[in-house]
Amino acid sequence: MSTTVAGILFIGSLALAVAAAYRPLGDYMYRVYSGTSHTRAERAVYRLIGAGPENEQTWGSYARGVLAFSVVGILFLYAFQRVQQHLLLSLGMDPVKPDQAWNTAVSFVTNTNWQSYPGESTMGHLVQMAGLAVQNFVSAAVGMAVAIALVRGFARARTEHLGNFWVDLTRGSIRILLPIAFAAAIALIAGGLVQNFDGGTTASTLTGGSQTITGGPVAGQEAIKELGTNGGGFYNANSSHPFENAASWTNWLEIFLILVIPFAMPRTFGRMVGQNRQGYAIAAVMATIAVISVALTTTFQLMGHGTVPAAAGAAMEGVESRFGVADSATFAAATTLTSTGAVNSFHDSYTALGGMMTMVNMMLGEVAPGGVGAGLYGMLVLAVITVFVAGLMVGRTPEYLGKRIGAREIKFAALYFLVMPVLVLAGTAVAMATESGREGMLNSGPHGLSEVLYAFTSASNNNGSAFAGLTVNTVFYDTALGLCMALGRFVPIIFVLALAGSLARQARTPESAGTLPTHRPQFVGMVAGVTVVLVALTFLPALALGPLAEGIG
Repeated sequence: MSTTVAGILFIGSLALAVAAAYRPLGDYMYRVYSGTSHTRAERAVYRLIGAGPENEQTWGSYARGVLAFSVVGILFLYAFQRVQQHLLLSLGMDPVKPDQAWNTAVSFVTNTNWQSYPGESTMGHLVQMAGLAVQNFVSAAVGMAVAIALVRGFARARTEHLGNFWVDLTRGSIRILLPIAFAAAIALIAGGLVQNFDGGTTASTLTGGSQTITGGPVAGQEAIKELGTNGGGFYNANSSHPFENAASWTNWLEIFLILVIPFAMPRTFGRMVGQNRQGYAIAAVMATIAVISVALTTTFQLMGHGTVPAAAGAAMEGVESRFGVADSATFAAATTLTSTGAVNSFHDSYTALGGMMTMVNMMLGEVAPGGVGAGLYGMLVLAVITVFVAGLMVGRTPEYLGKRIGAREIKFAALYFLVMPVLVLAGTAVAMATESGREGMLNSGPHGLSEVLYAFTSASNNNGSAFAGLTVNTVFYDTALGLCMALGRFVPIIFVLALAGSLARQARTPESAGTLPTHRPQFVGMVAGVTVVLVALTFLPALALGPLAEGIG
């Protein structure tokens, strides 16, 4: 079977599996977030944190809950890393240095999972389990909660309330993420991933030397790492390591876990607003962009054009031979179209245009389908911008799902969109203009610029993947990228919740003959077009100086 045919079958089977899960998983999440009863475990959590589950919150209270929970998480995880040498299962690891501990704490709390360290030689098992893996669950649940709050803003009318953050956080963690991750971990263990507390096994190498291979609770962390679109690897090699990704079918399963919740959330959205066709429209936008991205990334990699493939003789440079080019390119597209950041190949070794596609995926705002929760609320903000643009074209007050999009709403939407480009372009400019930023570059010219641009794009979009050709374990990059991760996560969330509050206060506007239908292919194409045009206008000059210049050359 040819590589191309095998790649098509791999991608096609993934698409069918994700489509099959769309309705049942989306309906289940709808029941989770719309239900009024609480389980014993949930009530125990509410008592522990002092939350009143029956008390709904305004958008301001909801936002304060998100920020307070996240700040506490950052402080706890920072302290956990700094004292790990005194903890059980530390494996003799030294405390993580302050700037790196800050960067890692912000990274995992913001669902970025950017890693400037090799996991197996930096973090003990307890920090990996009780620190990093726990944040994999709750940071994903925070994104889902924010998305649900925005959907309630569309679904409700004449109210100040968007639900209760602590209830949404707890339900998302216990009822959705935990059971699916548990089942996935069992499957991954069956596939060959390790799950133990082993401090290391010494193996003989082919050259007659020896190598200590660290074991650990890998399968459990791997499951939630992909399901929660987190991406942080137990090992430095991430999902190219056989203990994290043992075979072709585990590679398929990990990509499925990355995509399944983000693609199912539009169904939850449709159910909550009482119009399933609206959910289908949002899912169609996501799928359209995703299919094009996967096709282009895979094509560019199979073509083998660019500096590195020309030198190596093939586009297999940086690719794990167990997976091959097509499956690795699909993984790369999936992980950058979402906020996952996991890698099973090294993007720095991709062809110039293939590497550009991974950057473009993030520059789109990671909305196709995006991270768990973050992809849905990002796409809904783009839908708001689209109906506003359409309203200007025909001279009517724009409406979306019965809510008028006025000056207040479009300001929140515009500010949401502007945060990420400002962080990416300003951060890249500062790095290129300072000696501290340039000294981490292993390459000069367009490829060197691409490495820096990729790093700030990944951090500001809370993705976490790296080009792997930039030394980021420095005070400059730990600090700068940490700030980009924090601002890129929490500032947009504040604007999303403010938009949700503004929408919830409105009365519902009845549809009229002049109302733009937002469930038809025309609207799907408009939203996709607005997404691509906004990115092109914002990032094309930077891309032209980096990957495009390298690809043309």
